[in-house]
Order: sequence, then C-alpha cells, then structure tokens
Amino acid sequence: MNEKHDELARALLDTCRERKLMVTTAESCTGGWVAKVLTDLPGSSAVFERGFVTYSNEAKMELLDVPAETLEQWGAVSKQTVIAMTAGALRHSRADLAVAISGIAGPGGATPDKPVGTVWFAWQHRGTTATTRLAHFDGGRDSVRSQAVTTALSRLLNLAS
Repeated sequence: MNEKHDELARALLDTCRERKLMVTTAESCTGGWVAKVLTDLPGSSAVFERGFVTYSNEAKMELLDVPAETLEQWGAVSKQTVIAMTAGALRHSRADLAVAISGIAGPGGATPDKPVGTVWFAWQHRGTTATTRLAHFDGGRDSVRSQAVTTALSRLLNLAS
C-alpha cells in the first residue's frame, strides 16, 4: 500500500468513526482503488458503507442513475457526470459522504479537450451540494490513478472533518 494512501485512509476512518459518518465511493478510472485502500484497514466496516465501480456508461446509468443525456452532452469525464455519480451513490446507499471519480488514465482514450491525466472529482455530504475539482495529472496510467486516489481521500477527509 502507498504510504500516503494508508495515512489518509487511517485519518479518514478515524475521523468518520468519531463523527459517526459512513462513506460510499463511485469510481470509474480508479476501478475501486479508493474502496480497496479503505477496506484494507481493520475496522473499515464501521465507516465504509459500499462502493460502486461504474467503468462503463451503462453502469453509471444503471447503478447511479446518471442521466443518458448528461453522458451524451458532457461525456463520462465531466463535472456534470461526477456530480450525478455522487448523488446516485448517496441515493443508493446509507452513507453520509460520497466521492466520485471519472477520468482518463491512459494510455488511450484521450481527446484534444480531455488529454490523458484529466480527472474529474465530486465530493458530497448528504443534504448538501457537491463540490467538484478538475485535475490534470502527469505520468503513466498507474501514476494518474494513484494521484486520483490521493486527491479523493484528501478531500473526503476535509469533508469529514
């Protein structure tokens, strides 16, 4: 396990346990990596409610209720899609906090408007509006995905605090 991931996951689990908060994840390009980092730690079941790995557009629509129109108009890697993903994850879970991640980890899949390393995030506390961030990470596939996990956990920890 990456030391930074482990440190962030431990802090998030401790904070959520203290505040009696549950977490859900809606992941695309990270393929469940955030959920794995959290569930690698003993006692995570007190905090981690469930994770959705929605790699395809169909999965985003079926499991998270992302509207087809959103995907058609904005694409899977967009602010609008990750906002819909967090809302869907909260709607289909008992969690208090959600994170959504959708990006282009590479080496393929890039477009001129969305190069490799483009990742959209959304974080949402139940009952509030989602916050979003667009990141452009450098490096290969594993590096982009690892940086996305770090970003997701960091902001989840801020949201929980």
